[in-house]
Amino acid sequence: MSFAPVLHAELIKIRTLRSLLGALCAVVLATGLFSALAGLDSGAGEEDFDPLFSVFFGVSFGQIAAVAFGATAVSSEFQGGGLRVTLAAVPRRGRWFAAKTVAVALPVLAVGTVAGGVSLAVGKAVLGADATGLTWAEGLRGVVGCALYLTLMALLAAGLTALLRSGVATLSILIPFLLIVSFVVGGVSGTIADFFPDKAGQVVFHRTWDGSLGPWTGLAVTGLWVAGALLAGVWSVRRRDA
Repeated sequence: MSFAPVLHAELIKIRTLRSLLGALCAVVLATGLFSALAGLDSGAGEEDFDPLFSVFFGVSFGQIAAVAFGATAVSSEFQGGGLRVTLAAVPRRGRWFAAKTVAVALPVLAVGTVAGGVSLAVGKAVLGADATGLTWAEGLRGVVGCALYLTLMALLAAGLTALLRSGVATLSILIPFLLIVSFVVGGVSGTIADFFPDKAGQVVFHRTWDGSLGPWTGLAVTGLWVAGALLAGVWSVRRRDA
């Protein structure tokens, strides 16, 4: 079976699972809602106030829904012998996993773009005059960065789930890690924390940055984490019994 029908089948699986559709909706809702709440208590007027980060603050919460989507999309294959049925139709495991990866990435990329646009509109509306300093280029960078970052985090979860064969195990590792790094370690720059997947990727939501990574190099570092997780995932799929 060629790649196109395998991808089509994987997209059908995503469309027919309500939990996955709910996670995609939650990405937009969480991102927009928490961006609006951040605008209400933005700390405008303070010396270190960053209007771009305030506008896209909700991405820190939207990523949890994106991670849940990626983990659930893959973990559903390991329930009730689903993977055995899938591999009976698609014996080439690498091709199936590539199709699954693309099927996870495409909807998150689309939803992430919408979430970025909603955050930009809502965040600027709530900030009002405090957002007048934001340029068109910065807003565009934030929207594109939102789409790419959320997609990468969903793929990170997908790769880890394929390795661990458990969505619960993946979420139990990733969610505490992301929350701790984002809210506890995230304020410390110039350390190894700058190269953690979430900290590196979120540089794109800052107007200025003090660490060693910039907006796009930060996303590239996140991409390297994702590549490692996906390679581990495809190794697990190829080497272990279904």
